[in-house]
Amino acid sequence: ARAILRPAPALMLFLRSFAVLARSFSFCAASMSLILSLLLLLPPSPPALDLTAFQTRAAMPFFFAGAGAAGPASSAAARVAARASDAAASAALTAIPTNHAHFHLPFEALGVLRTGSANYYRGAMEGESEADFVARRADELESLILAEGPDTIAAMIAEPVSGAGGVIVPPAGYFEAIQAVLDRYGIWLWDDEVICGFGRLGTDFGANKMAMRPQMMTLAKALSSAYVPVSAAIVQGDIADCINASATEVGVFGHGYTYSGHPLGCAVASKVIDIYVRDRIFDHAAEVGSYLQSCLAGFADHPLVGEVSGVGMIGALELVADKDSKQPFEGMKVGQFCAKAAEDNGLVIRPLGGNRVALCPPLIIGREHVDEIGEKLGAALNTTLDWVTAQGLR
Repeated sequence: ARAILRPAPALMLFLRSFAVLARSFSFCAASMSLILSLLLLLPPSPPALDLTAFQTRAAMPFFFAGAGAAGPASSAAARVAARASDAAASAALTAIPTNHAHFHLPFEALGVLRTGSANYYRGAMEGESEADFVARRADELESLILAEGPDTIAAMIAEPVSGAGGVIVPPAGYFEAIQAVLDRYGIWLWDDEVICGFGRLGTDFGANKMAMRPQMMTLAKALSSAYVPVSAAIVQGDIADCINASATEVGVFGHGYTYSGHPLGCAVASKVIDIYVRDRIFDHAAEVGSYLQSCLAGFADHPLVGEVSGVGMIGALELVADKDSKQPFEGMKVGQFCAKAAEDNGLVIRPLGGNRVALCPPLIIGREHVDEIGEKLGAALNTTLDWVTAQGLR
């Protein structure tokens, strides 16, 4: 597994058991219900709800190549700060440092490569515009592919918006530039929709919001609104056709789980999807999400806030020691203090690496709830500022 890179000219999801090609990501109850045929369910209280889908996605490019099909080989290029799950192979595909520390992961054996992060705030050179930053990242990706050999790269793995990696929103034009490179060398794009899928960005899938055209997708979390652990692995039609056809020639696709396709997961996810459609949850998330982003943007002038990022119903603030120089705080204690201060005030936020604090509220909240979030977050920031000043940290 090195990473997976290549957007198709027109994304087509193959829902295998129904033999249906969905030719766009436009959400409708009928097409989304078909996805449930590929659900991969873990037993109760699993260590990672999305683990099975990630491992299935990681296995497919190798089997596809081994079947003799024209397509990607055995490498994978994982974008820095993209996320995966916690098992050894999946954890090796992410670039979140805490998923790597002390685990002695088999990066070289898996052939994992790293390309630059889409984090403009931390990754841009002095005076570099967003457009120039995007162009540089695309050039760096192409250089990596050429240095490694295009025939050795299976795919690129990326989230539309990096969630646990810090709520990193790529600059405008990022995925268009990246996909042009991937198309040039016939490399797949593997879209991690575990966080962004099903309304989080105000659309059915994050891929639609961020102009991605993947050939493989991983779904979980909001697929069942987290009422039961369930995940889904989706591939483009020609990939599934090759795997199916090759099963009788090179052997069965030897990858599965005891609880794959479990009717409990399918039933719950099917009902959740019905509710999404019935109550127009994605439209609501887009409308209230816009209001949430406006609320968060108001913290840009706070003395502790270096960057505000977010799309739809997910956002984050990066807390810095100096706004002008972007000097970060050491460790994670400032973000952790802020999260505790918010919790003490009745607001749950998540401290992430780099002293970023993230919000990921329910999709059904209203504007009055956003106002409450803003009030309590502001109080937590002020409490944190007083503590940082008293500790001599800025």
